Amino acid sequence: METSRRILLKTGLVTGGAALAATPVLLDQRPTAAAPPTRTDPFTLGVASGDPLPDGFVIWTRLAPEPLADDGAGGMPSRHQQVAWQVATDERFTDVVRAGSVRTGPELGHAVHVEVGGLLPGREYHYRFRAGSHLSPAGRSVTAPDPLSMPASLSMAFASCSQFEHGWFTAYGRLAEERPDLVLHLGDYQYEYKADSYTIPGGNIRDHQGPETVDLAGYRQRLAQYKTDPDLQAAHAAAPWLVVFDDHEVDNNWADEIAENAASQLGFLDRRAAAFRAYYENMPLRRTSIPAGPDLQLYRSVQWGRLASFHMLDTRQYRDDQACGDGYDDCPPAAAPERSLPGSTQEAWLAERFAASTQTWDVLGQQVFFGRRDSTATPDDTVSMDAWDGYPASRDRVVRSWVDAGVRNPIVLTGDVHAHWASDVLGDWTDGSSPVLGSEFVCSSITSGGDGYDKADGTHPWAAQNPNLRFWTNLRGYVSTTITPTSFTADYRCVPRVSVPGEQAFTRATFVVDDGVRGMRQVADNPLPTARLDRSLRAPRSDAAIIADTIEAETGH
Repeated sequence: METSRRILLKTGLVTGGAALAATPVLLDQRPTAAAPPTRTDPFTLGVASGDPLPDGFVIWTRLAPEPLADDGAGGMPSRHQQVAWQVATDERFTDVVRAGSVRTGPELGHAVHVEVGGLLPGREYHYRFRAGSHLSPAGRSVTAPDPLSMPASLSMAFASCSQFEHGWFTAYGRLAEERPDLVLHLGDYQYEYKADSYTIPGGNIRDHQGPETVDLAGYRQRLAQYKTDPDLQAAHAAAPWLVVFDDHEVDNNWADEIAENAASQLGFLDRRAAAFRAYYENMPLRRTSIPAGPDLQLYRSVQWGRLASFHMLDTRQYRDDQACGDGYDDCPPAAAPERSLPGSTQEAWLAERFAASTQTWDVLGQQVFFGRRDSTATPDDTVSMDAWDGYPASRDRVVRSWVDAGVRNPIVLTGDVHAHWASDVLGDWTDGSSPVLGSEFVCSSITSGGDGYDKADGTHPWAAQNPNLRFWTNLRGYVSTTITPTSFTADYRCVPRVSVPGEQAFTRATFVVDDGVRGMRQVADNPLPTARLDRSLRAPRSDAAIIADTIEAETGH
């Protein structure tokens, strides 16, 4: 449901990435405006950058000498601090091209967001911060290319679903080692549960600090705990990120103004406002995403020259409630034509972006499974009410909008489901011979669900009644892509286990979409060698067990 209080409708902030401001945010540079710096290192949460434009990007940090403090203040005094920043062309900072100072304080969670401008397009830069005698780690960022240029290639990785308790964030570290040009995070960056309320077989690897997150102090503390992880810090420091949230940044399976269940409904908008505030404070977002109460403008487009446009969607904040609960159901009311997952305003915005696009690749960065996944071989249609299957009319409108606009190469990127999948977008989801209208690549979780498992043939049992499903593995990891004028290549990167730190990543499978050709082709298939695994990871599971695992990952938590 969309309501009149929506901030995007009140302020007209429905814009493409090119319309966002790119000038430095200098809140107060007076020497007397800030308190003395802290005595201990305040840069315990690392640094990050995001939302690149041709002339700049956002750089971020948050001061927190005691990141796990129960009050969410990170050990910072309730006074303002002055933080200096630099951007250089080299890692040694011998060629500083932009610099300034910003003021932050308790009303910002002691976070710093600087919208750096005046840089050259398509270049690598390095940035850092200083508070008193304390110097932050350095980060690497990249500006988008000139809008009229055609880059030779773009290295982009995407990830989702990092439950701190379920394992080590090794996959983030391996992603950082690849030094991509861009990272898309598709949601479930953090989880709201108190310790041991979302457990995996054998017990959790680590514990959440604090109670379930319901207020600003709790969300600030929880996000700080995640950001103390060195692998996550490395991934943020390696490249600019484009971020969007899913459900666990607030509450499991929430929909617009409706909490997961009736017991959580009282005060839900206050909870949402607190979650959004903390999310903005901890992400490299532009000022256009500063929350106004329980509203946050997050969907946006970022252009990468004439090569690609990234349309980052928000599939939580404006959706109609799930039609028949948030599990798997055969639910005819879900197909009502007026129902929408992204909301009618966002649907119209996306159609406008498709119509205006001249890029070779139009990429949707979004949260929940786009393609059809009927969970039974019976004539009924038992599908996920929380994914696009639960909003089929809305999905049809989105597909029709890119078909009508003549989008050259539509690509959908998805998180949420804790497994790697590849799926065709079919004209008729039940007919494998119907036209292929696009391609969907789904990334597994970083850790959520704990250690996964592989299956040598890479097929899920549901593929028998869902001809769009091309590939599946239940291993954890991320997807690394290479985008060129002639092809879109997706490498499904996996780590064998997340219960053990330091595992190496490997490419489980590789798919390629050729320019102007609808559909994907598989060019590599590398099942995990069973000799490297203990018995529990060799996947001697029955189809029934695999299906149960799949549904549990999506509906249990």
